[in-house]
Amino acid sequence: MFHVKPDLADLEHCALALPGATLDVKWGDVRVASVDGRMFATFHREVVAYKVAPDDFLALSGLPGVRPAPYLARARWIAVSDCSALTMTDLKAGLATSWKLVVQKLPRARRAFYSRPSSEAEREGE
Repeated sequence: MFHVKPDLADLEHCALALPGATLDVKWGDVRVASVDGRMFATFHREVVAYKVAPDDFLALSGLPGVRPAPYLARARWIAVSDCSALTMTDLKAGLATSWKLVVQKLPRARRAFYSRPSSEAEREGE
């Protein structure tokens, strides 16, 4: 069977384009995308992991090349090691959804900050 690995550099770039996103290295060599200090994606050894909506977790984690993310499955995270079932477009959309799910759990003032137009938020963040 032919396996297509996700392009982690492209996905990291996509994650960093989201408002307020930062990239840190944690746990040795795991690259972690966060918003307001809260993780929304990880990139490690040709695997991308991110949070999904509870209703999508079972369906997505059953696809080829996709599994519940180790240590984070309880929080409804999936780990993708093969793009056979999910395209890069799907993965990028998944990162954006993960970002939204994390932002929705922030305190009201922080949620409001990230829901403003990006140019206004960037000016205040400088």
